[in-house]
Amino acid sequence: MKVKICGITTKEAAQEAVRSGADFIGFVFARSKREVTKEQAAEIAKVIPASVKKVGVFVNESQEVIEEIVQTVGLDYIQLHGDESPEFCNSFRKPVIKAFHVKEKDDLLAIQNYQCAYYLLDSPAGKYRGGNGEKFDWSLAKDISFFDGKIILAGGLHADNVQEAIREVNPAGIDVSSGVETNGEKDLAKINIFIQKAKQIEG
Repeated sequence: MKVKICGITTKEAAQEAVRSGADFIGFVFARSKREVTKEQAAEIAKVIPASVKKVGVFVNESQEVIEEIVQTVGLDYIQLHGDESPEFCNSFRKPVIKAFHVKEKDDLLAIQNYQCAYYLLDSPAGKYRGGNGEKFDWSLAKDISFFDGKIILAGGLHADNVQEAIREVNPAGIDVSSGVETNGEKDLAKINIFIQKAKQIEG
């Protein structure tokens, strides 16, 4: 089970995620309480080994800005969390993770128009796109074959429900941000236990 720890803002949190076995580390380059600058992310990226993939999260950003940040930080994946078109997603050389907000089953049909490395299923947008700490109805994502093996599950996950989520949805990976925080800051102990619990289940 691949695990992405998103919204990383410090070297300490990145290092704990790496030590605990994270597969992806996410930097948010969009309006969020976890937003970082490309300079901050580039500095944190220095402590992340090549085996752990660096993901940049963008919301309705221009291709030029995204490409510049990819180069500055050394991103491995581009996560698009806004209203980006299939054509826009296909315009990058780096692999793309496209996020979709799931309220009902029909929301998943749009995924068929996209050709991406992964599809991230998240709870409906709140003040910001993602990172709201709320889950959606996981049963909506069951038994849909056209994106099998490419789903990353997000939204309201934490150490106490991640195993249930994996059993129900059987995703390729899971994504957590607020679920490993205490008082709005990444909690190193929560990062560790979340990853350990997620890795105990292989689908």
